[in-house]
Parts: sequence; structure tokens; C-alpha cells
Amino acid sequence: MSSGVTQFNAHSRWMERWLKEHHQDERSAERIHQHQEEVGKVAASVRSFHERGEKFRIFHGSSNSTRKSALGRDLSKVVDTSRLNHVLYVDTSAETPYALVQPNVPMDKLVEETLKHGLVPPVVMEFPGITVGGGYAGTSGESSSFRHGFFDRTLDQVEMVLANGEIVTCSEHERPDLFHGAAGAVGTLGVTTLVKLRLRKATKFVETTYYPVTGGMKEAMAKIQTMADPKGDLDYVDGIMFSKDKGAVITGRLTDNPSAGVPLQRFSGAADPWFYLHVQARISNHEGPTSDAVPLPDYLFRYDRGGFWVGAAPFTYFPGLPFNDFTRWWLDDFLHTRMLYNALHASGQSERMIVQDLALPYANAEEFVNYTEDRLGIYPLWLCPLKQSPWPTMHPHQNEFEPDGKTMKPMLNIGLWGLAPTTHEGYVQANRDIERKLHELGGMKWLYAQTYYPEEEFWQDFDKEWYDALREKYHATKLPTVYEKVKAHDESDGKAGSEKKSWAQTVIDTWPFSGLYGLKKAIDSGDYLRARESSWKNWVPRG
Repeated sequence: MSSGVTQFNAHSRWMERWLKEHHQDERSAERIHQHQEEVGKVAASVRSFHERGEKFRIFHGSSNSTRKSALGRDLSKVVDTSRLNHVLYVDTSAETPYALVQPNVPMDKLVEETLKHGLVPPVVMEFPGITVGGGYAGTSGESSSFRHGFFDRTLDQVEMVLANGEIVTCSEHERPDLFHGAAGAVGTLGVTTLVKLRLRKATKFVETTYYPVTGGMKEAMAKIQTMADPKGDLDYVDGIMFSKDKGAVITGRLTDNPSAGVPLQRFSGAADPWFYLHVQARISNHEGPTSDAVPLPDYLFRYDRGGFWVGAAPFTYFPGLPFNDFTRWWLDDFLHTRMLYNALHASGQSERMIVQDLALPYANAEEFVNYTEDRLGIYPLWLCPLKQSPWPTMHPHQNEFEPDGKTMKPMLNIGLWGLAPTTHEGYVQANRDIERKLHELGGMKWLYAQTYYPEEEFWQDFDKEWYDALREKYHATKLPTVYEKVKAHDESDGKAGSEKKSWAQTVIDTWPFSGLYGLKKAIDSGDYLRARESSWKNWVPRG
């Protein structure tokens, strides 16, 4: 116990020095002290599990994962970090502005706070409910990631509680192996409690331009590779393929003064169009590129309403419910990503959807899309260019370099989200087929979704020796491994479905009751109120 107290006191002294150096006001100082107290509680809880040799899981208060917890819902084996949900401080005077942010701050709250200072994070996940800690522990590549890399590449420092209860900080200069290794390792090396996040100047608008694609993936990739030049002046690049031949490449440029004649377009109001439908209409009505002036926060969260296009699935689930402007307006509260996630989990419909993000070399991406078209017929597809993280890493990667021998080749993220085969067996087989084809083509998948790899096959994509050495060095060997956390538990493995269902559960699991139950649980969560109350929708930048 004395060792733990020593570690906490040393950490407290570090925070006290930081406060003194930055001359904080009383409110900021109080937040920092409250943070220290809360981290001390987390460390004590983690230490008690370590001393008993027991595994535990983290209760964050929210989830944007479509996989189930491998440790179930035993509340006696939980470390509660849900109160670590504040932006502690924004430094506007530093050469590179930054924010000190606790891990359970969601993207919309983070953007609200930074916009008050005329600043914005370089990489913002498109779903408002994704948290800062989730972005670090998971893989988050967005439309600015061709320039900045994954979300964790915009962090300068991370505070963590190791699995033995020790509180440490890590960065490029202090424990750099932990700093990089924990990124994408889904919390299997320790518990993130604070990050130092770089910020950049915010503008009023993102001038968003839609370039029609009529020549399929080959044309789309050529345009993306040309536009996603880190040396160019674009800030955002992504794309949507609506069919095998037709799609759009979408670019964004931060600006306070959009080009003359460019109309204003918002995506946050109930009467506004869903972004992907708006893009589809724009490329259908124009032969060449066309642009909108989109308020910055509306652009950042443009895919929230409808969850890209997964929000169209409930209209298929309930036959007779028309999919049109009126019904999308009428049901808008229930079609934001927070509500969709809650309904997806509660209803059990997460195992009726293919929800996978996949990263491939550009050279093999077209073949993969042709395969998924034949195998599943899922469209639209999301395309997002990615700057790789240095290897070794738990992020998707390919160990290939540009001719200079130093710069890692970019990859292309393909978002494959749509209805799965209707049987459980067909669903599992479809996911396994995707995993096999992906490995064959030198690609890798995000680990937020259901993963069906056998363990030996899973580790073919990662440096297990490196990962195991990190776990040993940082006392994490009694934590679940990445594989244990992400693998799906099939009914045949005896870990799920082995008990006979009650009649009530049987009813809940059948159509249409599973969907109605999921809707009820989503309403009970109250998350729809967050969408209504988000102040970023009315943001007016300084100056």
C-alpha cells in the first residue's frame, strides 16, 4: 500500500507543478484537484484487483462498440471511470494550443468546449458520442486522417493507471513504448485517465465539395489519392460509393470566407437532409463538382443523423414504415448515433448487421470491394484515406514504404455497414469470409466490431512478441488480452447461449419485439436529449 501512496503522491506533485507553472484560476485548480482525487480512487480500485489476481473491466458509462463484453456484466469486477468526463483546461497561449481532457469526454462536448476558445481538435470522430479515451484505446481514422493520422497521433501526453495501480504519464519522450503501444490496444495495457490533446484554429465553415465518380473504385481511388496529399491545402477527404460504378469523392477546406455563390448547408437540424442522401442528390443533379458552405460543427458531425446510412435499417426492420423526408424528420430523435447504438445493443440486432471498418493497400482495395459486392451486395461504402502509424502498432497497418524508404504508404479505409445474412450461422460465416479475404489481400480490420478470428490467425496480423513484452513490462499480464476482449463468443463455445432462455427473453428476441425493446431501452437512456441540447449547433465563432 505504501508503494501505491508514494506513486500517487509523486503524481500529485507533478500536477501541482503544472498548476504553479500555468498560474491557473481557482476554478481550473479545483478541477485539477478533483481529477487527482478521482484518479486516486481508480488507482486504488485497480490495485485491489491486482492484489487479488482478478481480471476486471472498465465501466465508462457509454459504448460505441458493436461487440459484447467478454467479461459479462458482473458489477463486482468493474472499475468505474465514468466520472472522468470533463475538459479540465484549454491553453490558448501555448505555441501549439492544447486541452487537458479526461477520457470519458465525448466528441460533441469536447468540440463545444474548444470552440469557446476558437479552437478545434485536428481529428474529430464523426459520431458525437465517441469518447476521447475510446479514440485513444481504439482505432479512429477520420476524413482528416490522411494528414494527421489516427486520433491518438494528435495527443502529446497520456496519463494512465497501470494494472498494478501505479499512476504514470507517457509521451514521445517518457515511456514512448507505452504511449504508442496502448493506442489501439483496447485498454489492455492500463486505464487512461487524462490526455493532452493538440488543438488548431477553428473557422466558421468547411467549404465542402462533391466530385462525382462514374468509373467505379478505380476512378474513386485515383481521385482520393490525388486529393489526399498532405502537402496540399485540403483539410478533409473522404468518399462514398453508392454502387459499383457511381459514387462521390468529398473534400473539405477550413475557411471563414467560402467562395462566392456557394450556398450554406446544415446537417444538424431535424429538417436538414442526411448527409449521404444530400451527397447523392448533389452528384445526381450536377455533372461536375459542386460545393456547400457547411458550418464547422455540422461538418464534423455530418454523419451523426442516420449513422452514415445504418439508420435506414430500422425502416427495413419495420415493413410499411416509409423512408422519406417526413418520417426522418418525425423520428429524428431516434436516428442519431447514440440512440442507434443503444437500440442496436438492447435489441440484439448487432448480430443482424455487418458493421466493419477495413483498411487495405490501395492496390488491393478494388478487388476487395468486388468480393464484398458478390458476397454481400452491401452499398453504400465509405472510403477514407489514412496516414499510417509507425510500426509496431495495434492499429491496422501494412509494412510498406514509399520509394524514399522512410515514409509509410497510406491505406484506404472501407466502411462496410449493412444487413447481414438472416441466420446466425450465415452471419458468422459472412464475417469469417470477410476476415479471410481481408488477410489474403494484405488488409486489416478495426477491432471495435465482432471479431471471429481463431487466436492463431488473429495474431498473424500483429507483433505478438512486442505486445506481450509490453504487457510484461507494464504489469498488465493479468488484464484480458486484446484477443480476449475483441473475440466474439459463439453459442457453440459454451460461453454464451449455454443456458436455456426464459420465455420472456425468447419473446424479446423475436420480431418485432426485439426492435421495440431496443427502442424502449434507447428512450430510457435519455440520449436523445443530448442531441437537442448540444450547443455546438448554434456556435458563432469569435471574430
